[in-house]
Amino acid sequence: MSWLETFRTGVNGVRSHRLRSALTVLGILIGIAAVILTVGLGEGAQGQVTSEITALGSNVLTISPGSSTSSTGIREALGTASTLTMSDVSALANPIVAPDIKAVAPITSSSETLTAGTSTWTTSVQGSTPTWLTVRGRSLAQGRFIDNQDEADHTAVTVLGATTASELFRGVDPVGQTVDVNGVPLTVVGVLTSTGSSSSSSSTTDPDDLAVIPISTGAERIFGGTSRNSVSSIAVQARSSGDLTAAYQEADHLLLQLHGITTPADADFTITSEQSLISTATSVDRTLTILLGGVAGISLLVGGIGVMNIMLVSVTERIREIGLRKALGATPRVIRRQFLVEASVLGLIGGALGALLGVIGATFLPGVVGDPITISPTAMVGALVVALAIGIAFGVYPASRAAHLAPIDALRNE
Repeated sequence: MSWLETFRTGVNGVRSHRLRSALTVLGILIGIAAVILTVGLGEGAQGQVTSEITALGSNVLTISPGSSTSSTGIREALGTASTLTMSDVSALANPIVAPDIKAVAPITSSSETLTAGTSTWTTSVQGSTPTWLTVRGRSLAQGRFIDNQDEADHTAVTVLGATTASELFRGVDPVGQTVDVNGVPLTVVGVLTSTGSSSSSSSTTDPDDLAVIPISTGAERIFGGTSRNSVSSIAVQARSSGDLTAAYQEADHLLLQLHGITTPADADFTITSEQSLISTATSVDRTLTILLGGVAGISLLVGGIGVMNIMLVSVTERIREIGLRKALGATPRVIRRQFLVEASVLGLIGGALGALLGVIGATFLPGVVGDPITISPTAMVGALVVALAIGIAFGVYPASRAAHLAPIDALRNE
């Protein structure tokens, strides 16, 4: 019997029990779609986190206030003390003391509500210096950035992110407009270019949702507080990605000296790099992807067992047919091939429909779950290969059982 005839016979065997075949295909379909969506969700999350962190700069260090010991000897939680000051910023910006540091940007940050006419929007207001633009690797779409004169005169000006500008000034040129923050009118002098990162409407995840003001203006007129010299964090840009480690060591050593700390374990600050954040976030996402993929893989296993069950039932029901074909000269190889073709057809149909369902889900689910789902061509091809492999693997035993039936015993079966 030719391969074409074998294939035709296998397809007819599947079609003769349509409901049973459809239920078998459904198991594989659900498993394939689940694997594609879970892996795509994990890859999408990794891509989103990486793009957002990369937008901060690949050769940038972030220095944050660390834990500190109070006068009572109790060690406070990370970030509870404002241990970083403008004096630290000035020292880090000294090229003689820290030659591998290219630029330093102090940052004071607070979530504030901005008002422009009848529009309001809550976003992250960051007080900084003109070096912020360079350190963060950002550019301007309109207008200008804050300058040294704004910083010296405590000028009430602001530069908005693309998202913030679009929310406050729909259809209106933001430059030259006024926004109120805590009763202080700020003139919009520029709008940042969008980073193009995937993001939600939350300012904690959208790098385009922020407002930058002179740090002196923030300290004196917006944020307030008892210490006008403290900063929320310090962004440090190394001269290149290769100098990142040297810049880290220089910043760490200098701050330990400035803060009078002799034991590094007692440091009242924390230095992190964007590369370490990417590595950590990617590792977490990869672990979750493997976990979810494993759960989805179990459903694939169940689908494969369904294929084996259906094929065993098919062999039992068609014993007389098998005996007759053997009596007419069909070899065990031909019988085995026929049942393997039937199992493969079930697997391929389930895989194709599962891949289609996965693509449809990847199109509509991001709007529901709020996270991107990345579907790669490799995943699609892999889904079809896995589905075919399941059909063959779980069809081998039933096919072998059919091939080894004795003709006389099969013909005697009632």
